[in-house]
Amino acid sequence: MSPRQSFLAIGLIVVAVMLAVMLGLLVGAKTLSVETALRVLLARDGTIESVLVWTLRLPRSLTAAAGGAGLAVSGYILQTLTRNPLADPGITGVTSGAVAPIVCCFVFVPWLSPGLYPFIGLAGGLAAASVTFWVSHGGQGRPLQLALGGVSVSLFLGAITTYVLLLTGPQSASLLFWLAGGFQGRTWSHFFYMLPWTIFGVVGALALRRVIGMFMLSDHAAAGMGLQLGLWKPLILILAVIPVAGVAPVAGPVAFVGLAAPHIARLLRPRGTGFEIGLSAALGALIVTVADIVARSIAIPRELPVGIITALIGGPVFIYLVQRGQLNLAGETR
Repeated sequence: MSPRQSFLAIGLIVVAVMLAVMLGLLVGAKTLSVETALRVLLARDGTIESVLVWTLRLPRSLTAAAGGAGLAVSGYILQTLTRNPLADPGITGVTSGAVAPIVCCFVFVPWLSPGLYPFIGLAGGLAAASVTFWVSHGGQGRPLQLALGGVSVSLFLGAITTYVLLLTGPQSASLLFWLAGGFQGRTWSHFFYMLPWTIFGVVGALALRRVIGMFMLSDHAAAGMGLQLGLWKPLILILAVIPVAGVAPVAGPVAFVGLAAPHIARLLRPRGTGFEIGLSAALGALIVTVADIVARSIAIPRELPVGIITALIGGPVFIYLVQRGQLNLAGETR
């Protein structure tokens, strides 16, 4: 696509996200009409419809969109950094690394401020990613080698999380729902809690798009172009983990968004790394927002965890990548 077409594609997807957020105001245990939703959205009052829109549904949908954008950009960075089409926050162990220490702190150190959870998740995600990359020879091994290394790390950390859950007693039900990934009951405080981490990840990726683009080349080629690998690899890895660290305390592990969204973006063939990052963020926001709407409307009055819906979307994508000719980082089948 030309730059103009790339801008247009991003704009159309952003409009689709806005429409999905609007749709999210309508559906739920109590369905609202478009007219009612627009009325209370433009003129807030004290009615039950206003409470539903402003207190429950709007912050929830915006939080889902922000989380999806952050996870998609994280997946894009990890795939580019490792030049591996199977890399994403879940498969590389980043998500499990962020979630496990947060669960441990929630159970064993309940007095710890939740404001520290993203930093704890950041440290855990970096540690898990480092182990995965070590197993897969710096992320440069075969795609399945990275996947197997990440799955091994995730299973190990998942076992620790499960053991901790067995010690929680009555708290286990809420933790289990959170561990499935979801946005139920998320408020404006959760949205503003997550937003800086997502913005930092997306804006940082756009600002460093030239450096990230160089990682699509071989290490020798990137070094030959003047890139200091010893400096930039750790920094780009930290940038990839930052959105996950912000999303995990709020929504738990939301699966496969970081895997599917970047590949869909590349299949659209935008012009340049910056447009690929923008498309990935927009697509991630759209996928998670729509998944959240499905999760809360498919089994009314109950809700399904969003992680189940995104896994149903991303699972077939993952199987396709493994069995039907993996996609390379140019968006082509091979």
